[in-house]
Amino acid sequence: MRVYSPTLFPMVFNKVSIIIPTLNEERILPVLFQNLEQLNPKPYEIIFVDASSKDETACMIRDKGYQLIHSVGKGRALQMNEGAYRAHGDLLVFLHADTLVPHHLVRIVNSTLENKKLILAGFTSIMKGQKKVRQFISFQNQMKTYFGALIYNPIRCMCYGFRLLFGDQVMFCRKSDFLKIGGFNHDLPVMEDADLCMRLNKLGAIKQIKDKVYSSDRRVAKLGTFNAYVRYLKIYFFWRMGVSPKWLKAQYEDIR
Repeated sequence: MRVYSPTLFPMVFNKVSIIIPTLNEERILPVLFQNLEQLNPKPYEIIFVDASSKDETACMIRDKGYQLIHSVGKGRALQMNEGAYRAHGDLLVFLHADTLVPHHLVRIVNSTLENKKLILAGFTSIMKGQKKVRQFISFQNQMKTYFGALIYNPIRCMCYGFRLLFGDQVMFCRKSDFLKIGGFNHDLPVMEDADLCMRLNKLGAIKQIKDKVYSSDRRVAKLGTFNAYVRYLKIYFFWRMGVSPKWLKAQYEDIR
């Protein structure tokens, strides 16, 4: 783990708002709560945006005293937009409920976005289960940030810092830039993160940082490594070809 020296960071941080979309996440919330409680320094606010969960998700969030927004509809893009528009922080962090972040998250986000040329950044995502790390999928996730962008738009990738980040990489940006491009496209049920990268890249460069976050392997565990990998490639390929979002969503079924 990287060791940070206090002298490398300003004494006063920009306000960081963490936005977490949820839907039927009661099983995984206790681990997430523990992770959030270990953050040091603390973020300015943590906002959960729930899409009418049928389990105890909303009650568990309220019991912990976190800010809870009930989304007007389902879909991560819509939920994250609602959280972002209600946030009071200068910097926005979009965190999936099944992903764990380093305890010095606030320092990392502030330090990274001190670079004014950077418009958006995300972590290196490691997919992990209770018993093992999914090495192949984790490596593939790291590589698609660069090679996916290179395939999609080689000129922007090589000349304008275009990268493709995805939700399990815990994307973060300035709220002012997020609002400037209109946030996530809530008409996209999947690939809303890649779409955001395309539009934000018009304002500046995108970066995948070396600091790690750890995401649940629950989808891969259900589908199997090979099937999951093929499924991810198929979704990316057909998204690139302009296939309808409804069809893409059908390839990415809910695993809860």
